[in-house]
Amino acid sequence: MMRKFIHLSTNTLLLVVLVIFSSCDKNDNFTPFFSVEDDKALGAQVSQEIANDPSFDLIAQSDNPEAYTYINNMVNEILSSNEVAYRDEFAWEVTLVNDDNVLNAFATPGGYIYVYTGLIKYLETADALAGVLGHEIAHADLRHTSRNLQKQYGVSLLLSIALGQDPSALEQVAGQIAGTVAGLQFSRDFEAESDDESVLYLADTQYACNGAAFFFESLLSQNQTTPPEFLSTHPSPENRVADINATATEAGCDTALATDTGYDAFKALL
Repeated sequence: MMRKFIHLSTNTLLLVVLVIFSSCDKNDNFTPFFSVEDDKALGAQVSQEIANDPSFDLIAQSDNPEAYTYINNMVNEILSSNEVAYRDEFAWEVTLVNDDNVLNAFATPGGYIYVYTGLIKYLETADALAGVLGHEIAHADLRHTSRNLQKQYGVSLLLSIALGQDPSALEQVAGQIAGTVAGLQFSRDFEAESDDESVLYLADTQYACNGAAFFFESLLSQNQTTPPEFLSTHPSPENRVADINATATEAGCDTALATDTGYDAFKALL
């Protein structure tokens, strides 16, 4: 019996591997080349890079266990939503960053979430914080960073990481992400996706499902027409508020503020 051997060019092989990897994503959107396991490995590496970077004043859980109990409970409630595709796969580890002058929060691949004390103290309600957390969880869950990496680095480098052929590449990419992550910027489309998802996540919680809009409403009420640096590429606050509220109306979810949240006591811990 004669056996036939199929010889694939390098480009064809890359395409075949890309299709195999791309078929595994749970979200109904553009699928990144990175696998979910690659997301997790990259996120863990970025988290380690941040932990080793003295410019990040990280608050250890052992130094403020009550504050961590509060914010972890909030995150866990958001993650209970069936809309979170990778709620059981990603780490979903929250770290508080001690800097009262920074209004920021960000998430790395694999669900590592960082929240600055300045943002927490700026937000007036637990619903607003839940909205921001929902938004950041969505960035990780929708794998926005991985989708950006595919555009930035192309298939070849990501393939070498995915196949374990270049161990230094993972560390290199992680280091670059860690160096810019505090000012991480996404496209308007990615921001709109995360805003919409935050509404759906919060619809299953005690918090107002349009909580993400409250941050932008605070900016507007204080005449801060220019968002903080990490929002510099986002649509205007006015448009964000309108779009988030429209999504909440379409979803028919509760926009009433949560009661007895203990948010002021939480802020006092920081």
